[in-house]
Order: sequence, then C-alpha cells, then structure tokens
Amino acid sequence: MRHTLPLVFFGVFSLTAHAGPADDARAHFEAIGAGQVETLMAHYAPEATFQWVGGPLDGAYRGVEPIREVWSKFVKNGPYAVRVAQMEESANDKGATVTANVEFSGKNTVKVRYVLVFRGGKVVNEVWQIDPRLSFDSGYKPY
Repeated sequence: MRHTLPLVFFGVFSLTAHAGPADDARAHFEAIGAGQVETLMAHYAPEATFQWVGGPLDGAYRGVEPIREVWSKFVKNGPYAVRVAQMEESANDKGATVTANVEFSGKNTVKVRYVLVFRGGKVVNEVWQIDPRLSFDSGYKPY
C-alpha cells in the first residue's frame, strides 16, 4: 500500500529562509570592512540618501553615484575588521530600521552609531554617525 504525506507537510519543507533586515545590515557592514564597493552598492535603492556625520567625509549624499564615491574613498584605508554591538531591528509591513554600534578597525579605528532604513529589501536611508566614545568592551556581543 502506498502512503502519501499531506500537502501541508511538503509546504513546510519547501519554504526557503529569507534574510531579514538585521542580516542585510550585517552583510552591509562586512562589505564595507572588506572594501567590496560593488557588493555594497547593490544594497542601495536608486534614490538612497546617506548622512555621514563627522570626519573628513562629513556630508549628505543622495543617489548611488555620490554614495559610491564616498565608499570608494573610505575603503582605500581598509580592509577593516568589523565588530558590531547593540544591533536592534524594528520592522513592519512598510519597511525596517536597523540600529547598531559598529567598529571598523584597520589603519584607523572608526566607531560608528549606525542607522539603516530598508524598504523593499534595499537601503533607502543611512546614517553614519562617528562617535569615538562608543564602548565595545563592556557588554560586547558579536552579532
């Protein structure tokens, strides 16, 4: 006698895992650290905005070409080891926001309070707030 499993059983196992905004943020940070500008640029929506607050690249940038120029300048001092602490994700059906403290260590160490806003799986707004006072020693949890 041949037995068949219910369709529901197959449906559960046919689901594929989808990376969430926190995973997308981690990939974004790692691409920065590795100096992978083209990989990084694939994360952005065409009209994304980027607020870089502090340091020599301080400014507001809109659109992928100005953002590409900024990252091309930054990664010249890499590669960077990346540490992430206090990552938090907030999401609803309209989009998601990920905040984190991120440390990029290479020739220089840059500590950043990060805010990424995702819509449709792409970064639409990014805030890079340089903050040398961020602590990664007490309560540090790798992501």
